[in-house]
Amino acid sequence: MSSRERLGWSPFFGAHAAALGERLPVARVIEEQRGRYRIAGDVEGWAEVSGRFRHEASGAAAFPAVGDWVAVRPGSSIIEHLFPRRSVVSRAAAGRAGEEQVIAANVDTMFVVTALPHDVNARRLERYLTMIWDGGATPAVLLNKADLSDDPDAACAALRARLPLVDVVVVSALHERGLDALAPYLQPAKTVALVGSSGVGKSTLVNRLLGRDALRTAAVSAVDEKARGRHTTTARQLVALPGGALLIDTPGMRELQPLADAETVTAAFDDIADLATSCRFADCAHDHEPGCAVLAAVAAGRLDADRLANYRHLAREAAFEERKRDKAAAAELKRKWKQLHQAARAMYRDRDRG
Repeated sequence: MSSRERLGWSPFFGAHAAALGERLPVARVIEEQRGRYRIAGDVEGWAEVSGRFRHEASGAAAFPAVGDWVAVRPGSSIIEHLFPRRSVVSRAAAGRAGEEQVIAANVDTMFVVTALPHDVNARRLERYLTMIWDGGATPAVLLNKADLSDDPDAACAALRARLPLVDVVVVSALHERGLDALAPYLQPAKTVALVGSSGVGKSTLVNRLLGRDALRTAAVSAVDEKARGRHTTTARQLVALPGGALLIDTPGMRELQPLADAETVTAAFDDIADLATSCRFADCAHDHEPGCAVLAAVAAGRLDADRLANYRHLAREAAFEERKRDKAAAAELKRKWKQLHQAARAMYRDRDRG
């Protein structure tokens, strides 16, 4: 296996490299620090994007992220080209209409890590799953800190019933229990990313999978009764595991707003979508309509009422985000036309003066 292949290079990227028509060195972004990128592959070390790249970038999401493949100017550490992403997990940037923040690129599987017994929140997990499916990756939920739960198996069973479309695995990173169940995902050259709230034990999990303490973890004070540790990761980075899999750790997220549209939300709640096909009305909102198969499933105990409530909530959020993005796009188009108009006026004014 070549150095590129060990880093996750595939025919998908090879086809795009051939389309470039230039024999440029290629590398994968393995760490990002304030606009500088540590890369590995044909070129290794720290790099930055070219001036032309920066000028032509349409927004923050157009810049390299951890997991991306890039082409580098020969004999330099200047990034000239960003390869198309096979998958990209993103969220809406806080406070910015339509702005996309990339969490990780070219990920095969994303582990959503939560901690027993107090951090398990099905609604928040459904948000993560919507974001991950929208990005083209496969999610798996890890219930960490099983050693702190009186009945981790019961918690796992309840979550599996609530989330029928995703694998749920119970682990204890601190005591190295349950990690064998992750082996199917940790195949050579496959990329796995970790996401979750602060303090759920992601750094400890990375250290256990690496077999060494590569990432710093923090102890808990005596007054912190809800967690075994606090998250200390401050930057995203990609590391290679002993078996050849590639792992991306990410900082804990305080705010999670998926960029998904209404269609993606429906796909993330596939069980509700299947029930909806039996509703009397094609445009049933599953609220109070007669002949609603979804409400009937809730009444019969076959569908969690809170799952339906969260589906409605995320669908409303998705519709709102779509309207907001449309307004932002319209404003950007208006701004560009204004600039073109001003430039044209200046050109004609200068010509008349000449």
